[in-house]
Amino acid sequence: MIISASRRSDIPAFFSDWFINRIKERYVFVRNPMNIHQISKIDLSPEVVDCIVFWTKNPLPLINKLDYLNNYNYYFQYTLNSYTNDLEVNLPTKNELIDAFKILSDSIGREKVIWRYDPILINKKYTIEYHELHFEKLAKSLKDYTEKCVISFVDFYRNVNKKLNYLGIYDIPMEAKKNIVKKLSQIASSYGLKMEACSEDIDFSIYNVGKSKCIDNKLIERIIGSPIKVEKDKNQRLACGCVSSIDIGLYNTCQNGCKYCYANYQIDTILHNLKNYDVNSPLLCSKIDSYKDRIYERKVESLKQNQIRFDL
Repeated sequence: MIISASRRSDIPAFFSDWFINRIKERYVFVRNPMNIHQISKIDLSPEVVDCIVFWTKNPLPLINKLDYLNNYNYYFQYTLNSYTNDLEVNLPTKNELIDAFKILSDSIGREKVIWRYDPILINKKYTIEYHELHFEKLAKSLKDYTEKCVISFVDFYRNVNKKLNYLGIYDIPMEAKKNIVKKLSQIASSYGLKMEACSEDIDFSIYNVGKSKCIDNKLIERIIGSPIKVEKDKNQRLACGCVSSIDIGLYNTCQNGCKYCYANYQIDTILHNLKNYDVNSPLLCSKIDSYKDRIYERKVESLKQNQIRFDL
């Protein structure tokens, strides 16, 4: 089983104590986002958790707790953009985040820290030239601390359209996207970084940019030293290359305040959820309703394929 922690919220930044308590207790409760009264109990014992994929913009609160994960395999999807606090409201300074990236990489290995530069968006302030300039500054700082950079372009989801329009952010034409990818790929390559695109319909292979698997079976096999048997994640977009995982987060709990975020967009709901945060609860930012909620134990198992193979 692969655990995603989490596409829905920044668990390392805001809920690291809760997460470590779940690791200690060896289980977690997760609400079904399509049926909120259905709760799954997920076994988190090392015997069934093949890998944990962390998603974060600030790993600092979790870094000094990594010893609790000595029996687990994991890697980080670390988003580090060039935007200021008009778009990413509550993040530490860029220098602090770059330093955190380096500390994390030195602690666990550069192959386990994936740099995400996404989403790429364009307006009067964040021009193509702006991205080129600041992407190169970041690439120069991070080149010895990661192996690749993953990019994607902003998606105009219904729940964030008004914010994007207010900020003058517009849908980027295809040719402009190709031009941006070409230039950023050239910069990445000049610093020895591989580049991949996440959930993009356009083929960028002509610019030496492959298709990303953020939940990456090949990387997981490399980290754990064993082949795994896992299917493509059918719950993601068609252009998404990720393999199947179980996400343990909750929408509308992240406090980074990113204006383009599809997962955390209702301020009232975020405040309500945060009031329910209990570091000792098996359920993130939510209380169990004994009348309406139903808890089911989800069957999980290791994906490792340990049988001996004889090639004839």
